[in-house]
Amino acid sequence: MHDIGEILARWNGFYVIIGSAAAALTGLTFVVITLATAREAEPSQDGISTFTTPTVVHFSATLLMAALLSAPFRSSLAVAVLLGLVGVGGCIYVVRIARRTRSMESYRPDTEDYIWHVLLPLAAYGALALSALALDAAPARVLFAPAAALLLLIFIGIHNAWDVVVFLAMSKPDVDEPNDP
Repeated sequence: MHDIGEILARWNGFYVIIGSAAAALTGLTFVVITLATAREAEPSQDGISTFTTPTVVHFSATLLMAALLSAPFRSSLAVAVLLGLVGVGGCIYVVRIARRTRSMESYRPDTEDYIWHVLLPLAAYGALALSALALDAAPARVLFAPAAALLLLIFIGIHNAWDVVVFLAMSKPDVDEPNDP
């Protein structure tokens, strides 16, 4: 029998770093959303809910899991349930995003969009869900999977936030700004 509390304690530094990064990046994403909506006369609800909101969800899921996996659990069952709930919930959310992405009318998503907004997040959340199933058998080894999944969600969020910023910087604003003489 493994003491999950001792094993999780060894991961504490990692989750402090991941959780702090997720929290800071969530705040920066709100700044990006604010700048994006201020720039456009009528911001695209489809664009925000398809490309920006999932970034906040991924950062928030990472922050949540970092906090939960830093808690002093005694039972691997509790940890497995939490990993499973976040993993399955994330997979369901990503499937909804995939449907929304496919049905967008204002923008035609490309292969890169599907990779970063659907495939990679699905892999990360799937890894969380699968690690829940295997946790009791070998927790010291299995806990590398959720760690990798959460790190992947951070990098997905960074990439997707940067993609939004570049898209906005390269696109022409909808409103004409007055010229200063």
